[in-house]
Amino acid sequence: MSCLPTRKASFIGGAKYRRKTYGSNHPLAIPRVSLTHELIQTYGALSDAEFMDARKAADFELEWFHTPDYVSAFKRAEALGRVSNPVRQRHKLGTLENPYFEQFFTVPATATGASIQAAEVVIGGRIGFNPAGGMHHARPDQALGFCYFNDPVLGIMRLRREGWRVLYVDIDAHHGDGVEAAFIDDPDVFTLSLHMDTGYAYPFTGGRLEDAGTPQSGHTCLNVPLPKDTHDAEYQLLFNAVWQPLLAKFRPDAVVLQAGTDMIFADPLGKLGLSTQCFLRTAQTILDTSPTHADGTPRLLVTGGGGYHPLVLARAWTGLWALLSGRELPDALPAAGAELLRSVGWDMDEDEAHFAQLFISRLDQIETHDVRTEIHRLIDQIPQHPYFRKP
Repeated sequence: MSCLPTRKASFIGGAKYRRKTYGSNHPLAIPRVSLTHELIQTYGALSDAEFMDARKAADFELEWFHTPDYVSAFKRAEALGRVSNPVRQRHKLGTLENPYFEQFFTVPATATGASIQAAEVVIGGRIGFNPAGGMHHARPDQALGFCYFNDPVLGIMRLRREGWRVLYVDIDAHHGDGVEAAFIDDPDVFTLSLHMDTGYAYPFTGGRLEDAGTPQSGHTCLNVPLPKDTHDAEYQLLFNAVWQPLLAKFRPDAVVLQAGTDMIFADPLGKLGLSTQCFLRTAQTILDTSPTHADGTPRLLVTGGGGYHPLVLARAWTGLWALLSGRELPDALPAAGAELLRSVGWDMDEDEAHFAQLFISRLDQIETHDVRTEIHRLIDQIPQHPYFRKP
């Protein structure tokens, strides 16, 4: 197996992601991007030429989507070292869900700038990967669901400035509602989200299969709500039922993948039964079928997203980077990688049967099950979606 790249890809990261954010009791108060970066390095799978320092988004870039009032209130809160109550009430900043922390504006603005950078990398002929991105719930004037700025929206907007049609696919366990809402009236952006059914999961509204966007825009979204404990075989059947028909009909110029890892079974905020292998197979299919530049490089922008189990996340995103850069990595974790993961001190699921495997392999050992009738019913409904029924 080779740790040399065979595909042109850029990993966009930075030292800012090493600092603690979100406070001590928040689901995102865990190492994510920094742990992924370090685990990749234990495999020797990232060269200096492939790494880019993330830059902070400029105010004018943030205001492509977010309101000037929101951006200025956000900046002012960092300068003051606190969020005022009027700002908290209006913009949902400084809440338990979206708490104040050091470099409150700077860190999310940098993660957002990195998605715009990733779009520019794709325009320039490489795959762009911003693991700090994927904050898909944020609205123009509100932080929602741990998301302060909606970097997938801004990355898509940068691609749209090239005149490209963009297919956004969101495999995070939660509905990509903020991205869907942003482009609901743009016939040149289609949003596909496979997520936990909002009847039992955040954001607890929308995300239904029958939601299709407006007829005037040509129906611009497709949602696949997943029942609890959806496993690999069921997910792959659903994904295959929608992905190729959608690619063939929409014919995008570029694909944006939001690759949240909370779809994987061990995630504390997820309720699905999927393996890391399923996550990677899905990413591989998207990579293999995305539109390409003249030299064959996929026009693919990849962000991170949700993921609240640091060991699961780092293993999954390490495998994802290997796919994007065209590397073959051993399944077994290097000794330094296993030591790195143990140093995190994560113990939330130490009593579970799968825990030991997290320090042995970047892949999972997971049982397979028969496909439920409920999944077949969902698959049967997909061809009746308005986007596929229209001429």
